[in-house]
Amino acid sequence: MKNLDALIIFARVAEMKSFTQAAESLGIKKGRASLVVRELERDVGATLLHRTTRTVQLTEDGRAFYSRARDLLAEAEELKSMFADFGRPLRGRLRVDIPAVLAQSVVIPALPQLLNAHPELELELSSTDRLVDLVLEGFDCVVRLGPIADETLIARPLGHLRMINAASPDYLDRFGVPQTLDDLLHQGHRMVYYMRNFGSKPDGWEYPTADGYKSLMLPGTMRVNSVPAYHEAGLAGLGLIQGGYSSLLPHIKRGALIEVLPDLRPEPLTASFVIAHRRNLSQRVKAFMSWTEDILRPYFD
Repeated sequence: MKNLDALIIFARVAEMKSFTQAAESLGIKKGRASLVVRELERDVGATLLHRTTRTVQLTEDGRAFYSRARDLLAEAEELKSMFADFGRPLRGRLRVDIPAVLAQSVVIPALPQLLNAHPELELELSSTDRLVDLVLEGFDCVVRLGPIADETLIARPLGHLRMINAASPDYLDRFGVPQTLDDLLHQGHRMVYYMRNFGSKPDGWEYPTADGYKSLMLPGTMRVNSVPAYHEAGLAGLGLIQGGYSSLLPHIKRGALIEVLPDLRPEPLTASFVIAHRRNLSQRVKAFMSWTEDILRPYFD
């Protein structure tokens, strides 16, 4: 094979199960992607992809070839950066996903510093609260909060994000400022519940004890399934909320929210940097991981 372009295109088509999506993610035309893969199949003497009108699937030969291709591409990336000057500007595409509120409050405001230092870096930033599929959607890396349930992914803990309790000034004027857990009950406080899936049992108001963390069930004014909506409900005075210090700090600074019960903060939330393939850790991904850790450090416990 003359170069690795064919392997890169084939691997992206296999991962995204679509010539159209793979071509778009690589910035090439669909016809070129299809032609390159056909020529690759001719060169290796095997059918690698089974094509239908709706999807693209790896054949048995294709699965074996894809596994070896991923290893080869990872080796090539490592070899290319073996003598790299780590101070040299980064270049090329980097597709990442970061939780929406974390991206809005911390990452995006700091991005000018990163992109000014690396003007040839092409950053594709997805910010959502759903769990994206790293392989199928072509992400190089993601930042995730909380436990990593998928054992096939490679996760590196970045730190533990500080969590706080907060409420709007209007809410505290109506219900009072709680000083203890008993105040939460006796003053008639209410909370907004965040639930990823409606229908499940709410977690309650989390607080620390000598044995770990427990939950206190409080009346709930409403339940929401997105973090931005959860924060907006707190800002609107609909109830007490518990959220990340990094995302609530801008509201606290402008007086729209007030921290309460600072000695009874919820359990810190683990922030992890996640990739799909251990050996496919490019210089761009390594640099972005280091930069992300630096900008989040002030919000870690």
